[in-house]
Amino acid sequence: MANVNPRPGDPAITPVLVAEHGLTPGEYEKLVAMLGRMPTFTELGIVSALWSEHCSYKHSRNLLKTLPTTAPWVLQGPGENAGVISIGDGLAVAFKIESHNHPSAVDPYQGAATGVGGILRDVFTMGARPVAMLNSLRFGSLESARGRYLFGGVVKGIGDYGNCVGIPTVGGEIVFDDAYEGNPLVNAMCVGLMHKEDLIRAKAEGVGNPIIAVGARTGRDGIHGASFASEDLSEASDAKRPRVQVGDPFTEKLLLEASLELIRSGHIVAIQDMGAAGLTSSSAEMAERGDVGVTIDVACVPVREKGMTPYEILLSESQERMLVVAHRGRESEVRAILAKWDLAAAVIGEVIAEPVYRVTEGATVVAEFPGSRLVTDCPRYSPESREDPEVAALRAADVSGIAPLPDEIDPAWTLLTLLSSPTIASKAWAYRQYDSTVRTNTVVGPGGDAAVLRIRGTNKAIALKTDCNGRYTYLDPRVGGRIAVAEAARNVACTGARPLAITNCLNFGNPRRPEVFHQLKEAIAGIGEACIALSTPVTGGNVSLYNESPRGAVYPTPVIGMVGLIDSLEHITRSTFGTAGDSIVLIGDTGDELGGSEYLALVHGVVAGAPPACDLKRERAAIDALLDAIASGHVASAHDCSDGGLAVALAECCIGDQSNPTGLDVHLGDLGDVSPRGALFGESQGRFVVSSPAPASVMRVAERYGVPARVIGSVRPAEDGFHIKAGESELDSDVASLAAAYHAAIPALMSSERLWSNAARQPALVNA
Repeated sequence: MANVNPRPGDPAITPVLVAEHGLTPGEYEKLVAMLGRMPTFTELGIVSALWSEHCSYKHSRNLLKTLPTTAPWVLQGPGENAGVISIGDGLAVAFKIESHNHPSAVDPYQGAATGVGGILRDVFTMGARPVAMLNSLRFGSLESARGRYLFGGVVKGIGDYGNCVGIPTVGGEIVFDDAYEGNPLVNAMCVGLMHKEDLIRAKAEGVGNPIIAVGARTGRDGIHGASFASEDLSEASDAKRPRVQVGDPFTEKLLLEASLELIRSGHIVAIQDMGAAGLTSSSAEMAERGDVGVTIDVACVPVREKGMTPYEILLSESQERMLVVAHRGRESEVRAILAKWDLAAAVIGEVIAEPVYRVTEGATVVAEFPGSRLVTDCPRYSPESREDPEVAALRAADVSGIAPLPDEIDPAWTLLTLLSSPTIASKAWAYRQYDSTVRTNTVVGPGGDAAVLRIRGTNKAIALKTDCNGRYTYLDPRVGGRIAVAEAARNVACTGARPLAITNCLNFGNPRRPEVFHQLKEAIAGIGEACIALSTPVTGGNVSLYNESPRGAVYPTPVIGMVGLIDSLEHITRSTFGTAGDSIVLIGDTGDELGGSEYLALVHGVVAGAPPACDLKRERAAIDALLDAIASGHVASAHDCSDGGLAVALAECCIGDQSNPTGLDVHLGDLGDVSPRGALFGESQGRFVVSSPAPASVMRVAERYGVPARVIGSVRPAEDGFHIKAGESELDSDVASLAAAYHAAIPALMSSERLWSNAARQPALVNA
């Protein structure tokens, strides 16, 4: 081991400085014991980043190990930049979802844009060409200036970055709820396509092999971004705007092409994005995976600002940078490929036999850690888990006794109210800012149940979806976790795709609070149960904790990114009705389940009751039945029944396609013990609305799987109107009124006058 001495000008290590770096006294003692001496300022910064929640998963790693991660089609599970699954024909799909919540809270445009850039790099470092982007977004009310500012900035950041790189943004989800007013959630998912033989892993190997910094120069933006993502938001967070990185999508495009060419060339051993914690995490993690030592000379790192210290160079999160381990003797070939793409490369270190992680500044050693312990010795916590008794009381509440409002005497009023809710209403205002068709592989784009992309050179397609209901998870974390997986699977199945695997982004509050750790523990358990039942292993993801502000924690929001495979392009199915005269078949059972519903929250301002039950065996059977019916050619359209219940699902089938609206005539018959509003607006799970010219065939298939199915009505021309009879209740509306409520809601709230008011342009972080 080399002698490591404090660098001239570095601050003294004090308890205050340690606390400012996010380390507890116990963690600092662990660091001192590992080193056998006091750390230098640079070493303190390195550990602060790598032992942060964002990099180390110290409160979640033990829980994540309980998830199912293997299947015959899984080529790469958790632990790499992205998961990879085989789809046959020698092809594979790489995919990953990650959060950029805190950066987006203080700078929505750059926070969202750099989130897109980072997840792109995670995918193409596996050897896959990105073919699609999705997102999952949560904001407060659009009635507030801050809500409009954040929503507008995030959407523009996503659109500008993705459009410039030339990757289509094909789907996602957007939710508006007061629970996210103080802390928005911005989760980005990327999907890439590759040949199986091009798969590469970020594992440093080969003593003497050079370590090369590739891409953009290193600046001072984003320093301690990982630590920033591992703390609660507060009024002081706006001052941390410099921790938000600045993206350059044009450099990203060059880096993408250069990286894929490097991987195919055979000149490199490993490649990894310099993402969270920058050069520190990429070099330390590659060394740990390969069980080798590395040495890095920060004096060789290309920088764009004079006077940068080792601390700043190691912890910078400047964007569009890669770390490459090349075969020794092929440095010139690597440089030639990068020069072709107008990118620079600098040898900054090498793989060594000595089991150390060493950082030098020229001849001076500024940081050194024994072996791979920098990564493996990170503390692990399993804190107290205890449900909040107030939440338990809310879940136990009998919401069936909530009296209808006078306006609800006409259920059409309720339906129009739900359709104009920003959470349910059309999100076209957002997705029309995204190029969803670039590269010409998009078959079903934003607005459907799931996106569908054809696989060139085959008769196959993939279906992609992100999904979660934070309100369900708040009321019952385990059930909410199950439903997040099941609903994503249903949405994928509606397109004709067999669900194959998931990636997840677990957005929760402060895990050191027993109530939050209970939510995290139970939600992960529910996700695991659903993934086992539906044969959709977890291939990786992201945990984003400390999503809190002075207003409190966000709803626990375990977002699921699902990938499915369509075996034949002929099986691609859309969600909207297309042909008058087709029968409407409801697959699945309807109960009187209003707990946690959009109806209760929006119409009555009540978040209470048990969320709908999620019977995983029945979910699997319903999905199998639907896919069989689609493959048999009996299904004209299929739509999942979820937020807003059956009435909203039926309306979306009629008005989702503005170029071909339809009407319907539906009779639900004897409701039994189910109330009319429960039948219309309850959110029972495991249901599909299917249109078919051969309903008897659909029902025979459903019967074979033991799944209830019945004809409830027929598709009509739009001029015939929209009519549902539910027991003694009748819902009548003209289709134009429903369409206006659904398609005009968000544009009206996001008008230029409201969006660019001074209050929106300069919002306070909290108490807006």
